Amino acid sequence: MKHLHHSGRRQFLKNATVSTLGAIGASFLPLETLSAINQADKMKITKIEGIHFKKDIRIGGGSGGADGAEFFWVRLHTDAGIVGIGETYPFSNGELGALKDYARLLIGKDPRDIDGIWKRFYHDMAMRNAGGADMRILSAINMAQMDILGKSTNQPLYRLLGGKTREKVKVYNTVTDYWAINNMKMGTQTAQIVKFLMDKGINGMKIYPFDSSGGPYITRADIEKGLDWIREIRDVAGNQMDICVDCWGRFDLPSAKRIAKGLEPFDILYMEDVMLMNNAKAYAALAQETSVPICHSETLATRYEYREFLESGACDVIMYDLSWCGGITEAKKISDMADAYLIPTSPHTAGGPLLWLASIHLTTSLSNFMIMESNYWKYTHQYPYFLNNVPVPQNGFVSAPEAPGLGAEIRPELYSSGDAIVEVIAEL
Repeated sequence: MKHLHHSGRRQFLKNATVSTLGAIGASFLPLETLSAINQADKMKITKIEGIHFKKDIRIGGGSGGADGAEFFWVRLHTDAGIVGIGETYPFSNGELGALKDYARLLIGKDPRDIDGIWKRFYHDMAMRNAGGADMRILSAINMAQMDILGKSTNQPLYRLLGGKTREKVKVYNTVTDYWAINNMKMGTQTAQIVKFLMDKGINGMKIYPFDSSGGPYITRADIEKGLDWIREIRDVAGNQMDICVDCWGRFDLPSAKRIAKGLEPFDILYMEDVMLMNNAKAYAALAQETSVPICHSETLATRYEYREFLESGACDVIMYDLSWCGGITEAKKISDMADAYLIPTSPHTAGGPLLWLASIHLTTSLSNFMIMESNYWKYTHQYPYFLNNVPVPQNGFVSAPEAPGLGAEIRPELYSSGDAIVEVIAEL
């Protein structure tokens, strides 16, 4: 092919994009939208919305107490007619305020300039103590940007993250009294829960067996009581059920060592957040003394916070939450950094339906994926209240939707009924 002048090459690429979109079936987009997509220097964010939900939404479904929506959505409108949506949780008042504070960095910008926007947001918050609602809202914005990028290229999100490493994603089920399975409770109906999950092909579960009412100290009796849950799981399932133990950051280092010693004979998959998250030296000391794999931590954000844990050998599995850690692109960077240490990833997904979708897309693409969290009550009862197309695990695996971007089919009646409360944050 003859050498193309710069302007001619640009027009050639535009024409090729139009042809490609037509070939892969972009007919669902109006012609004016296709035209806008191919004028890459002209897409901009024209309106930013925050969406929270009525507190008295009643979902039920044997949840043991869980109801309503603890999550918050960000919606980005563009002059191309493409709308992207993202999610974070659980403190919508703080997230709404953060979105108002940072809208100035987003309105009028091209949403596809993902890394540049991320770095500008992060720098502004890092100079004022990065984290909290600021980090959560950045995560939601990043998800919405990736949704726009997928829709603008007519590609599902996993394609933009490197394509498929696997056809389907292996999940475990988190079991708590709050998100109970058909009102069954661990400790009193453990055997029934294990059999229920195994009948559905799910052979991994996360439990919270250790009583933290004594503060950071745990008694020997309470350790044994927690181990009884694990013994009962093993009695029912043998080695056919992988067990994750979450301690929600409740214990100090001496107690963490004692808990880990008690867990060693049971060959669990991993122990998660046994201490507070921000002391890599303490976690390195624990990792050096136990054979129990250490998973860390849904509570950390950005590659900068995970770096020390990886460098010091303080963890065996990396966990993050896409709607807390800085977003989809940051989670991918954290995963790739962990892969350099041969450390696998196991994402946290105990939020809303958009987090669930985004996590499935990401884990479809990751080369160092281990297993992903799921929750029966959420995908059976809560998520369908908000989405028409909730991915549901089949035989212990779940698959990403093939629609562009996140592929979220949000139920329109959320808005017409008033369940979703939309606030315009900024508009051109």
